[in-house]
Amino acid sequence: MQSKHFLKAGILTLILIAGFIIGWELYLRSKGLNIAYDDGGALWADKRAKVYQPSDKATVFIGSSRIKYDLDIPTWRKLTGEDAIQLAMEGNSPLPILDDLAADEKFRGKLVVDVTEGLFFTTNPGNLTDPKKNIGHFKKETPSEKFSFQLNHGLESQFIFLDRDNYSLAAFLDKLQIKNRPGVFAMPLFPLEFGRVTFERQDIMMDKFLTDTNLQNQVTGNWKFFASISKEPPASGQKLDSFLTSVKNDCDKIKARGGEVLFVRTPSSGPYWMGEQKGFPREKYWDRILSFTNCPGVHFKDYPAIDHFVCPEWSHLRPTDAVIFTENFVQILEKDKGWSFSHKDSL
Repeated sequence: MQSKHFLKAGILTLILIAGFIIGWELYLRSKGLNIAYDDGGALWADKRAKVYQPSDKATVFIGSSRIKYDLDIPTWRKLTGEDAIQLAMEGNSPLPILDDLAADEKFRGKLVVDVTEGLFFTTNPGNLTDPKKNIGHFKKETPSEKFSFQLNHGLESQFIFLDRDNYSLAAFLDKLQIKNRPGVFAMPLFPLEFGRVTFERQDIMMDKFLTDTNLQNQVTGNWKFFASISKEPPASGQKLDSFLTSVKNDCDKIKARGGEVLFVRTPSSGPYWMGEQKGFPREKYWDRILSFTNCPGVHFKDYPAIDHFVCPEWSHLRPTDAVIFTENFVQILEKDKGWSFSHKDSL
């Protein structure tokens, strides 16, 4: 008799849990939210493993957040017939990933390096730690971790509430408003509407973000905050020369194996662009990257088709503009840089 009571209690518990999960999922969908993926080491490692495709089958992208927003991967695939392997990381330097690819004798493909000067020309350990962690995850990932990733992918692709960055207990704790103290401050939060991450690791702004100026102001406020706490002056002199030498050595290794390296300066606008021009004059930084490394580059200000975008929060393209940018980027690569693609569809 007692076992029947336990069975009924267990069944009732399962019903209550299932009801809560279903209700929570339906509530999130009613708010207009869509599926997003945990952009952690496992997802990054899954993409890192794909860089060994032949150069006519895939292009690898590294950088910071701009290329994750600005490169529309479905458009790239449609127009080039190639995969876009997205290895960029928000708020981080691409240099550890460039080092990793340069040291990997098996990588002989095409590489696009997105340059956000404030993150590219930095030696701040805080902007290097997470890329190194992801690289370590890729190199040490066990079969059980790979299986767990595939299982998680199957679940994440179906349920919004599994969005760990926004709906886990840790995420809710991070959102608690705790006052800053002298010398101690909490990192600002970004609204989830600012970027939903696809399985290909593309970041896409939600429609609500594009129409809600309060959300946009929250993000521009974050940019101002990061600028206010930055104590590292732009690299110059011998420090800059040493930095560029390291980048050149990496590029030379990749090119010596038959690979290609191209730098891209994606759009920014408003006060952000004004500050970047002042802090990182083109002739001292962008132009020197190209001349020092002897690699081609695409700067958004050199092409009328992509020089006019107004970023909603000064630094990243809205989804419709990302499509236009990608369409023109493909054209520029073909017509000006000599790249060729096995097109699926023509422009």
